[in-house]
Amino acid sequence: MTMRTFIAIPLAEDSHRLLEQLQNQLRAAAAEVRWTSTASIHLTLKFLGEIDPAVVGKTADRLRTESRALAPFTLSLGGLGAFPTIQNPRVVWCGVSGDIEQLGLLQHKVEQECTRLGFAPEERPFHPHLTLGRVRGRRNLHRLAECIKIGSDSASALTVSRFNIYKSTLTPRGAIYDILEPIELSP
Repeated sequence: MTMRTFIAIPLAEDSHRLLEQLQNQLRAAAAEVRWTSTASIHLTLKFLGEIDPAVVGKTADRLRTESRALAPFTLSLGGLGAFPTIQNPRVVWCGVSGDIEQLGLLQHKVEQECTRLGFAPEERPFHPHLTLGRVRGRRNLHRLAECIKIGSDSASALTVSRFNIYKSTLTPRGAIYDILEPIELSP
């Protein structure tokens, strides 16, 4: 039996409140968007896919060894955007700024260790963001684009001192995430 897993940085409560505020501003556009539950939003470092549960411990051990050289760092969450473009959005996101160099180093180490363990390397470049919603139709996209452009002056600081290996269980109401292994950065 396998389980769906990924590696991500958890968010603090004030970050979740900011994301909820941003979603509420964007909902005013009345576009066809499936909004992500803000309580489940995280900053993904690596999607592992369906794996054997026996692999989780070994993966966590390797990541703990590699993360010992990394100190906690601070990110700032805020600003809005869309992939692939604001005019033709499929994913609406909140931006991540701050110590992006340290975040990139952490993501690189995670990617490198996972590749050594036999996971397929990610082919797309790492673009840190928090997914707020996925566009499901064409109605009111021009209004959504305007709301994204206006954005928000609000921001939330996030101290990154750990990341987790998560199990993702898909249900009709959405995904449920459970922490399998927490991995601390060195203080």
